[in-house]
Amino acid sequence: MSKLSDKVREVAVSMYIRPARKSGKNEFSIPVRGLSETLDGEGFPRNHIPQICSAIQAQKFLREQNLEIVRVDGPEKKQGTTVVVHYRVIRENGGSISRSIMPPSDSSIIETPKDKADRLIAKIRGVLRDEIASYGGAEGFIRWVRSEEDEDAR
Repeated sequence: MSKLSDKVREVAVSMYIRPARKSGKNEFSIPVRGLSETLDGEGFPRNHIPQICSAIQAQKFLREQNLEIVRVDGPEKKQGTTVVVHYRVIRENGGSISRSIMPPSDSSIIETPKDKADRLIAKIRGVLRDEIASYGGAEGFIRWVRSEEDEDAR
């Protein structure tokens, strides 16, 4: 099983981590579905989705690549093809690298407008996700929204 996990990590590095670092991104995401599709083309067993999810969330992987998980979107168990793992690059000493278009050697950290918008939207998305969950899911939330409209109209 370890060799399969190593293959998962190898493909994740080549497909997502290296390109993100090369383009200067300090935050990026790995969608399990995309990773799985690539692995399928390389003969990886199709019924090993939990192994893919575990391999890209493992402490070993995070340590080796100097990453931390920002959040994991998808099912509660964090396993499945709909999972998307969001990462942040961390410094050698363990501190986070702020979003920046500057090289790591530059001590001044600048957040681009796009990065700021992405960060703020991610916070809103998290709040909305929690709010919807408190109503038992999207259907319950929509029922609640519609019931409020009906009461105001009366």
